Amino acid sequence: MKSAYELAMERLRKQSPASKLTPAQKEKIAEIDALFKAKRAEKELFLKGEIAKAQASGDHDAIEQLQQQLVRELKRLDEDCEEKKEKVRAK
Repeated sequence: MKSAYELAMERLRKQSPASKLTPAQKEKIAEIDALFKAKRAEKELFLKGEIAKAQASGDHDAIEQLQQQLVRELKRLDEDCEEKKEKVRAK
């Protein structure tokens, strides 16, 4: 007898079978990941430095704005990364 999980996984595989990636696609996706990981680290480092400066000066409004900007920028970078990887997978 199969568990509910196994049955659900079988149905999922029937609906959208997993696509096999070529070695070239895997390499391109790895390059994209590395690039966006570096961009993300750069953005975090810069904005966290700005947040630290704002904290040192006691500017609470600037701290809040910079934290919101950090969240937006990281989300945008993650979305861009996934979009580029999807383009590679679609090829």
